[in-house]
Amino acid sequence: MEKIRIKYFSQEIDRLAYIDGKSDWIDLRASETVELKAGEFKLIPLGVAMELPPGYEAHVVPRSSTFKTYGILQTNSCGIIDGSYCGDEDMWRMPAYATRDTVIHKNDRICQFRIVANQPAVVFEETDSLGNENRGGFGSTGIS
Repeated sequence: MEKIRIKYFSQEIDRLAYIDGKSDWIDLRASETVELKAGEFKLIPLGVAMELPPGYEAHVVPRSSTFKTYGILQTNSCGIIDGSYCGDEDMWRMPAYATRDTVIHKNDRICQFRIVANQPAVVFEETDSLGNENRGGFGSTGIS
């Protein structure tokens, strides 16, 4: 089992927990109350800084209920936090755009993360043909 060193910026938010057998995504919480008006953008503080294991990065995405409950969109769709973002003041935040007036309260679960192994080093080899059949379309179906 991997260990992740974590610093909390607030004693008023629930501590992170990995729930074995339920999901391998871990919920993150707002560490302060944030009010947004429709059309506003804010970085919502998540109240944690972490030192990820070597060779890993974190993928941060909204929870499935975040838009329905709060009317916010994560502006970078999927936030990637690499292993170098591990300083004492490197608090994780969720970049959010409000589609309606909303209030996110301290300790509300608004996003989730998982750690993923970094992509291996790759070399691109240029070619004139991939030697594969023309499937006549796009995507996995090949249907246009």
